[in-house]
Amino acid sequence: MNASAAQKNTFVETIIRRGLLGKGFLVALALLAIWKLVISFMAGPSVFVQQVVNGLQLGFVYALIALGYTMVYGIVRLINFAHGDVFMVGAFSSYFAIARWNLNEWPSKVIPSLPGWFSNALGVITVILLSMVTCAFLAFVIERVAYKPLRDAPRISALITAIGVSFFLEYFGALPFVFTSNFVTYERPISVINWVISTSGIYMLQAGEKPPDNTIIFSNISLLIIIISLLLLFFLNYLVQRTRIGKAMRAAAYDKPTARLMGINVDGIISVTFAVGASLAGAAGVLYATAFPQVYFVMGIIPGLKAFVAAVLGGIGSIPGALVGSLIIGEAEVLSAAYISTPMRDAVAFSILVLVLLIRPTGLFGEPSREKA
Repeated sequence: MNASAAQKNTFVETIIRRGLLGKGFLVALALLAIWKLVISFMAGPSVFVQQVVNGLQLGFVYALIALGYTMVYGIVRLINFAHGDVFMVGAFSSYFAIARWNLNEWPSKVIPSLPGWFSNALGVITVILLSMVTCAFLAFVIERVAYKPLRDAPRISALITAIGVSFFLEYFGALPFVFTSNFVTYERPISVINWVISTSGIYMLQAGEKPPDNTIIFSNISLLIIIISLLLLFFLNYLVQRTRIGKAMRAAAYDKPTARLMGINVDGIISVTFAVGASLAGAAGVLYATAFPQVYFVMGIIPGLKAFVAAVLGGIGSIPGALVGSLIIGEAEVLSAAYISTPMRDAVAFSILVLVLLIRPTGLFGEPSREKA
């Protein structure tokens, strides 16, 4: 009897130690999700593909935000929770540039002979660059004022400071003479053009025309988001992998004392990293507001948190991981809203974070952490 009880206890301890119950639950949950997706696809393939397209649009926006998290964490091991609010500042910067200054129309006013499409593209690029520069400068100031004095302090001090900076940006922006606390309708810098993809081909949907059944709608907004996001992602990858600043970033991320001995200005590199990550968040703010034309002072909270989840899912510190994780989160959010319920989209996104931490804490592309100074 005692031997049987001891054997049973050993069996239970083995299950607990290896986490078999949790892994079994996660496998069952994954199979249930796959089964639900297959059933949904079979019930309406065109609707399912439409949701996948919408998820790609959202995922690329999250990718630009997630890259800021992953770059900053890779070097200073700090989760910059104010990053989502920098995203909000980028959206408002573009709003004022368009609504107050008509910056997106400057090419047509300066050179009226330019083709319409080229003039619009140049105007949109100008607005995005303005938001990127604004957010980069803001992040540079925040890093110098709030984070640099805490460089050698315990990590919890910098984390609490990041939360404080986040609240400051939100409620300072809510003041009437800053951004106001009201929901503001965003004026898109370009007119929306929808294309219909069907078995008979691709054609433009006229204004007021109802799309046929069993078709997929793809807009120029989605195309703009995907193209600009990919260009910025390729630029960032080139910056990190092929330039002297990128090499200095990687050296500082690996070992700061040794990087200093090699003549690298680590403090300057950290400031540049904050600025580069924030500039991508500024571009994401413009693209997000263009896709969902409404801006408000706390609009950065949920997208910022979901981008953080995406960075953890992909492996925080990994640029490819941030992209893949963001696409997964975007798809999961849109599909859960379409086939489960709208309130569940946030729950699903944050549940993914819990599952990732249970199964693979380093993320899909993450590496085991190195304790470097």
